[in-house]
Amino acid sequence: MEKRGKKAVMMVGIDETEHSFYALEWTLTHFFPSQTAHHFQLLALHAKPSPSSLVDLQPDSGSAEFISIVGGDLNSTAHRTIQKAKDICGRKSVNVITEVVEGDARTVLCEAAERHGATVLVVGCHGYGAVKRVILGSVSDYCVQHAHCSVMVVKRPKIKHLHNSSSSHTHFPIQKV
Repeated sequence: MEKRGKKAVMMVGIDETEHSFYALEWTLTHFFPSQTAHHFQLLALHAKPSPSSLVDLQPDSGSAEFISIVGGDLNSTAHRTIQKAKDICGRKSVNVITEVVEGDARTVLCEAAERHGATVLVVGCHGYGAVKRVILGSVSDYCVQHAHCSVMVVKRPKIKHLHNSSSSHTHFPIQKV
């Protein structure tokens, strides 16, 4: 797993959603168990959208001012996201390198994985249905198709509510395989 005397890179794509932080925690639990030597260097990367990609640029519409405000919000979100990732890793005593790159998450993650020579790219899954994936675009689908390394998609298990014959509700976690 190690390349040229260095640890292999495991990159986790993070954003401000619970799905990406679940993927990070899952990765730490399964690949960075406490008090053992780690085979990977962990890199957490946040893809920050460019302000202009979120604002309709119309002449004389005040777009420049609005872009400045949106940019500040995006910077704050990136800072909070990276800090939360550092805190999660710190609680597990895992050293993490963090990076923020501006652009579309799909291409940013794939390009960064190649640039860093990642062995594995880990992404969370929002659990969108087929229609939402087509409309919104799935980062995980894109990465699976375009990344130059293995991609692990971590999906949060759904809790199903089962009804038994005695009319009481029992909750069992059921995970699709």
